[in-house]
Amino acid sequence: MLYPIAISMGDDKHAWGIAVPDVPGCFSAGEDLDDAKAMAREAIEGHFELLAENGLPIPPASNVTLHTANQKYAGCVWEVVEINMSKYFGETH
Repeated sequence: MLYPIAISMGDDKHAWGIAVPDVPGCFSAGEDLDDAKAMAREAIEGHFELLAENGLPIPPASNVTLHTANQKYAGCVWEVVEINMSKYFGETH
């Protein structure tokens, strides 16, 4: 499943920030764009592992267009991160 991530660009003094709008409380950061995207995947997977272990629902991914109009993410760059959902639901879902 493709999860949109909002990326706040970093600079020499600040990391690149990541927010995952479809996964409340899921944030990350990285030294550059590639690192930020990799860290976003790790953050999402870690979040989902905890949800699955506790029997809580895994939030579905929305289309990135849904989030681009949200002023909270004004100025962000958008990417999507592919997450293998079979880890959390098994092969039948």
